[in-house]
Amino acid sequence: MQKEKFLEKVLTARVYDVARETPLDHMPRISKRYDSQVYIKREDLQPVFSFKCRGAFNKIYQELQANPGLKGVITASAGNHAQGVALAAKKLHLKATIVMPTTTPDIKVTAVRSYGAKAVLYGENFDAAKDYSLKLAKKERLAFIHPYDDFDVMAGQGTIAHEIIREHPGKIDAIFVAVGGGGLIGGIAGFLKAVKPEIRIIGVEPDDAACFYEARKAGRRVRLKEVGIFADGVAVKQVGKKNWSMIRDLVDDVVLVSTDQICAAIKDTYEDTRAICEPAGALSLAGLKKYVEMHGIKQQTLVAINCGANMNFDRLRHVSERAELGEDREALLAVEIPERPGSFKKLCQLIGHRSITEFNYRYADDTIARVFAGIQLTHGIDEKNKLIEKLGAKGYGVVDMTGNEVAKLHTRYMIGGHPGSSVSTELLYRFQFPEKPGALLDFLMKVGNRWNISLFHYRNHGSNFGRILMGFQVNRGDNRAFNAFLKSLKIPYWDETENEAYQLFLK
Repeated sequence: MQKEKFLEKVLTARVYDVARETPLDHMPRISKRYDSQVYIKREDLQPVFSFKCRGAFNKIYQELQANPGLKGVITASAGNHAQGVALAAKKLHLKATIVMPTTTPDIKVTAVRSYGAKAVLYGENFDAAKDYSLKLAKKERLAFIHPYDDFDVMAGQGTIAHEIIREHPGKIDAIFVAVGGGGLIGGIAGFLKAVKPEIRIIGVEPDDAACFYEARKAGRRVRLKEVGIFADGVAVKQVGKKNWSMIRDLVDDVVLVSTDQICAAIKDTYEDTRAICEPAGALSLAGLKKYVEMHGIKQQTLVAINCGANMNFDRLRHVSERAELGEDREALLAVEIPERPGSFKKLCQLIGHRSITEFNYRYADDTIARVFAGIQLTHGIDEKNKLIEKLGAKGYGVVDMTGNEVAKLHTRYMIGGHPGSSVSTELLYRFQFPEKPGALLDFLMKVGNRWNISLFHYRNHGSNFGRILMGFQVNRGDNRAFNAFLKSLKIPYWDETENEAYQLFLK
């Protein structure tokens, strides 16, 4: 679509029947830390706590203008788009049907129904829900409202950019935007590159859901096999077709961030605004921080968009645990010390006056003890590296576990010694499955009893997916059958048998 045509779509978009013009808040702590002026666009303050009501209302309004006899609308969503469509349909006095995966938390189903929409639970993932919603759309003659792959949806989201330049008419150097399917960044880039092309548009994606990053690298849309689900609002396997046509030449750069960095940005947002955003809502700020550090940026005006605040309260435990790691304020180290009196004292003397956040140990043999230690840092990665060098110089074996997902998700909660040679045929796997009542039992029923389970750890992180670490005793001749069994589960899994956290503490 031509820039001028899309600009007209944004300027004539109908959004304020349901949306509000949200503030552009200054972030004093972040600004001081990075020697720049940092602002955050507060889309978490919308009636549905995300920007999605803008695009949803504009699309439904345009559909109604083109077809006054429209019976109703339908969509598939487990998150913010569902609530946006439900609210928009209610305002326009239309029937709305929202197909949601059966794994959708009750709080989101209840929110959709509170707007008078019909919530239909179908399938265990978005793709299944979407396919079913398209069948219902044809059968019941309902207009399907796509979450992002639509120019009218993008135009509705583009009104955010229009507000930003009105609220801050001075110079803006860059705007950081979360990328899922591409609806938000498509609307913002399409508008700004037509009116203020000097503003850099930087996309931000989780490093385990980087469909736009991979598309830019390949020069075409790429479909990911799996996506991480921590930032579920942007957990999309492929950028939209219309979105790609809009953003491939308009977005200046893209930056990838980790789960820990997202958690740190959630904390930063809270400290500067007292707002709690969902992981996707903190994505742009996480990207801003990383981009500034990567490029040594100073004395610039930068904007991040808090695109949502639909956070399940019980996820905050996981966020708080990972935020310090994301800020490089905590190190997780595996340290080998001699198994003799006084060893702990000497190790603590070397660590110095740093706060210890965690100290796990269990006797294994008469010569070597292994300690899993969490240590607070005040000077980030440099301090951690110097501490590792210091310990190494004193003869301690040290392995940095700070970036090890198995260590962070599982091992730190289950330090308990080694089983010895009794599990010499053990294989270690990590699994991820849709979380719902009875899901853990269903998973274990699929596992069956063909292979002995020699290690098991499950911990609820307050999300839509369960995470399990399991050890299986598999004889060498059974490897082919075991691999076939893994594929039959039809859920994501990772072989962690060679993981250092496992080798040091659990094997």
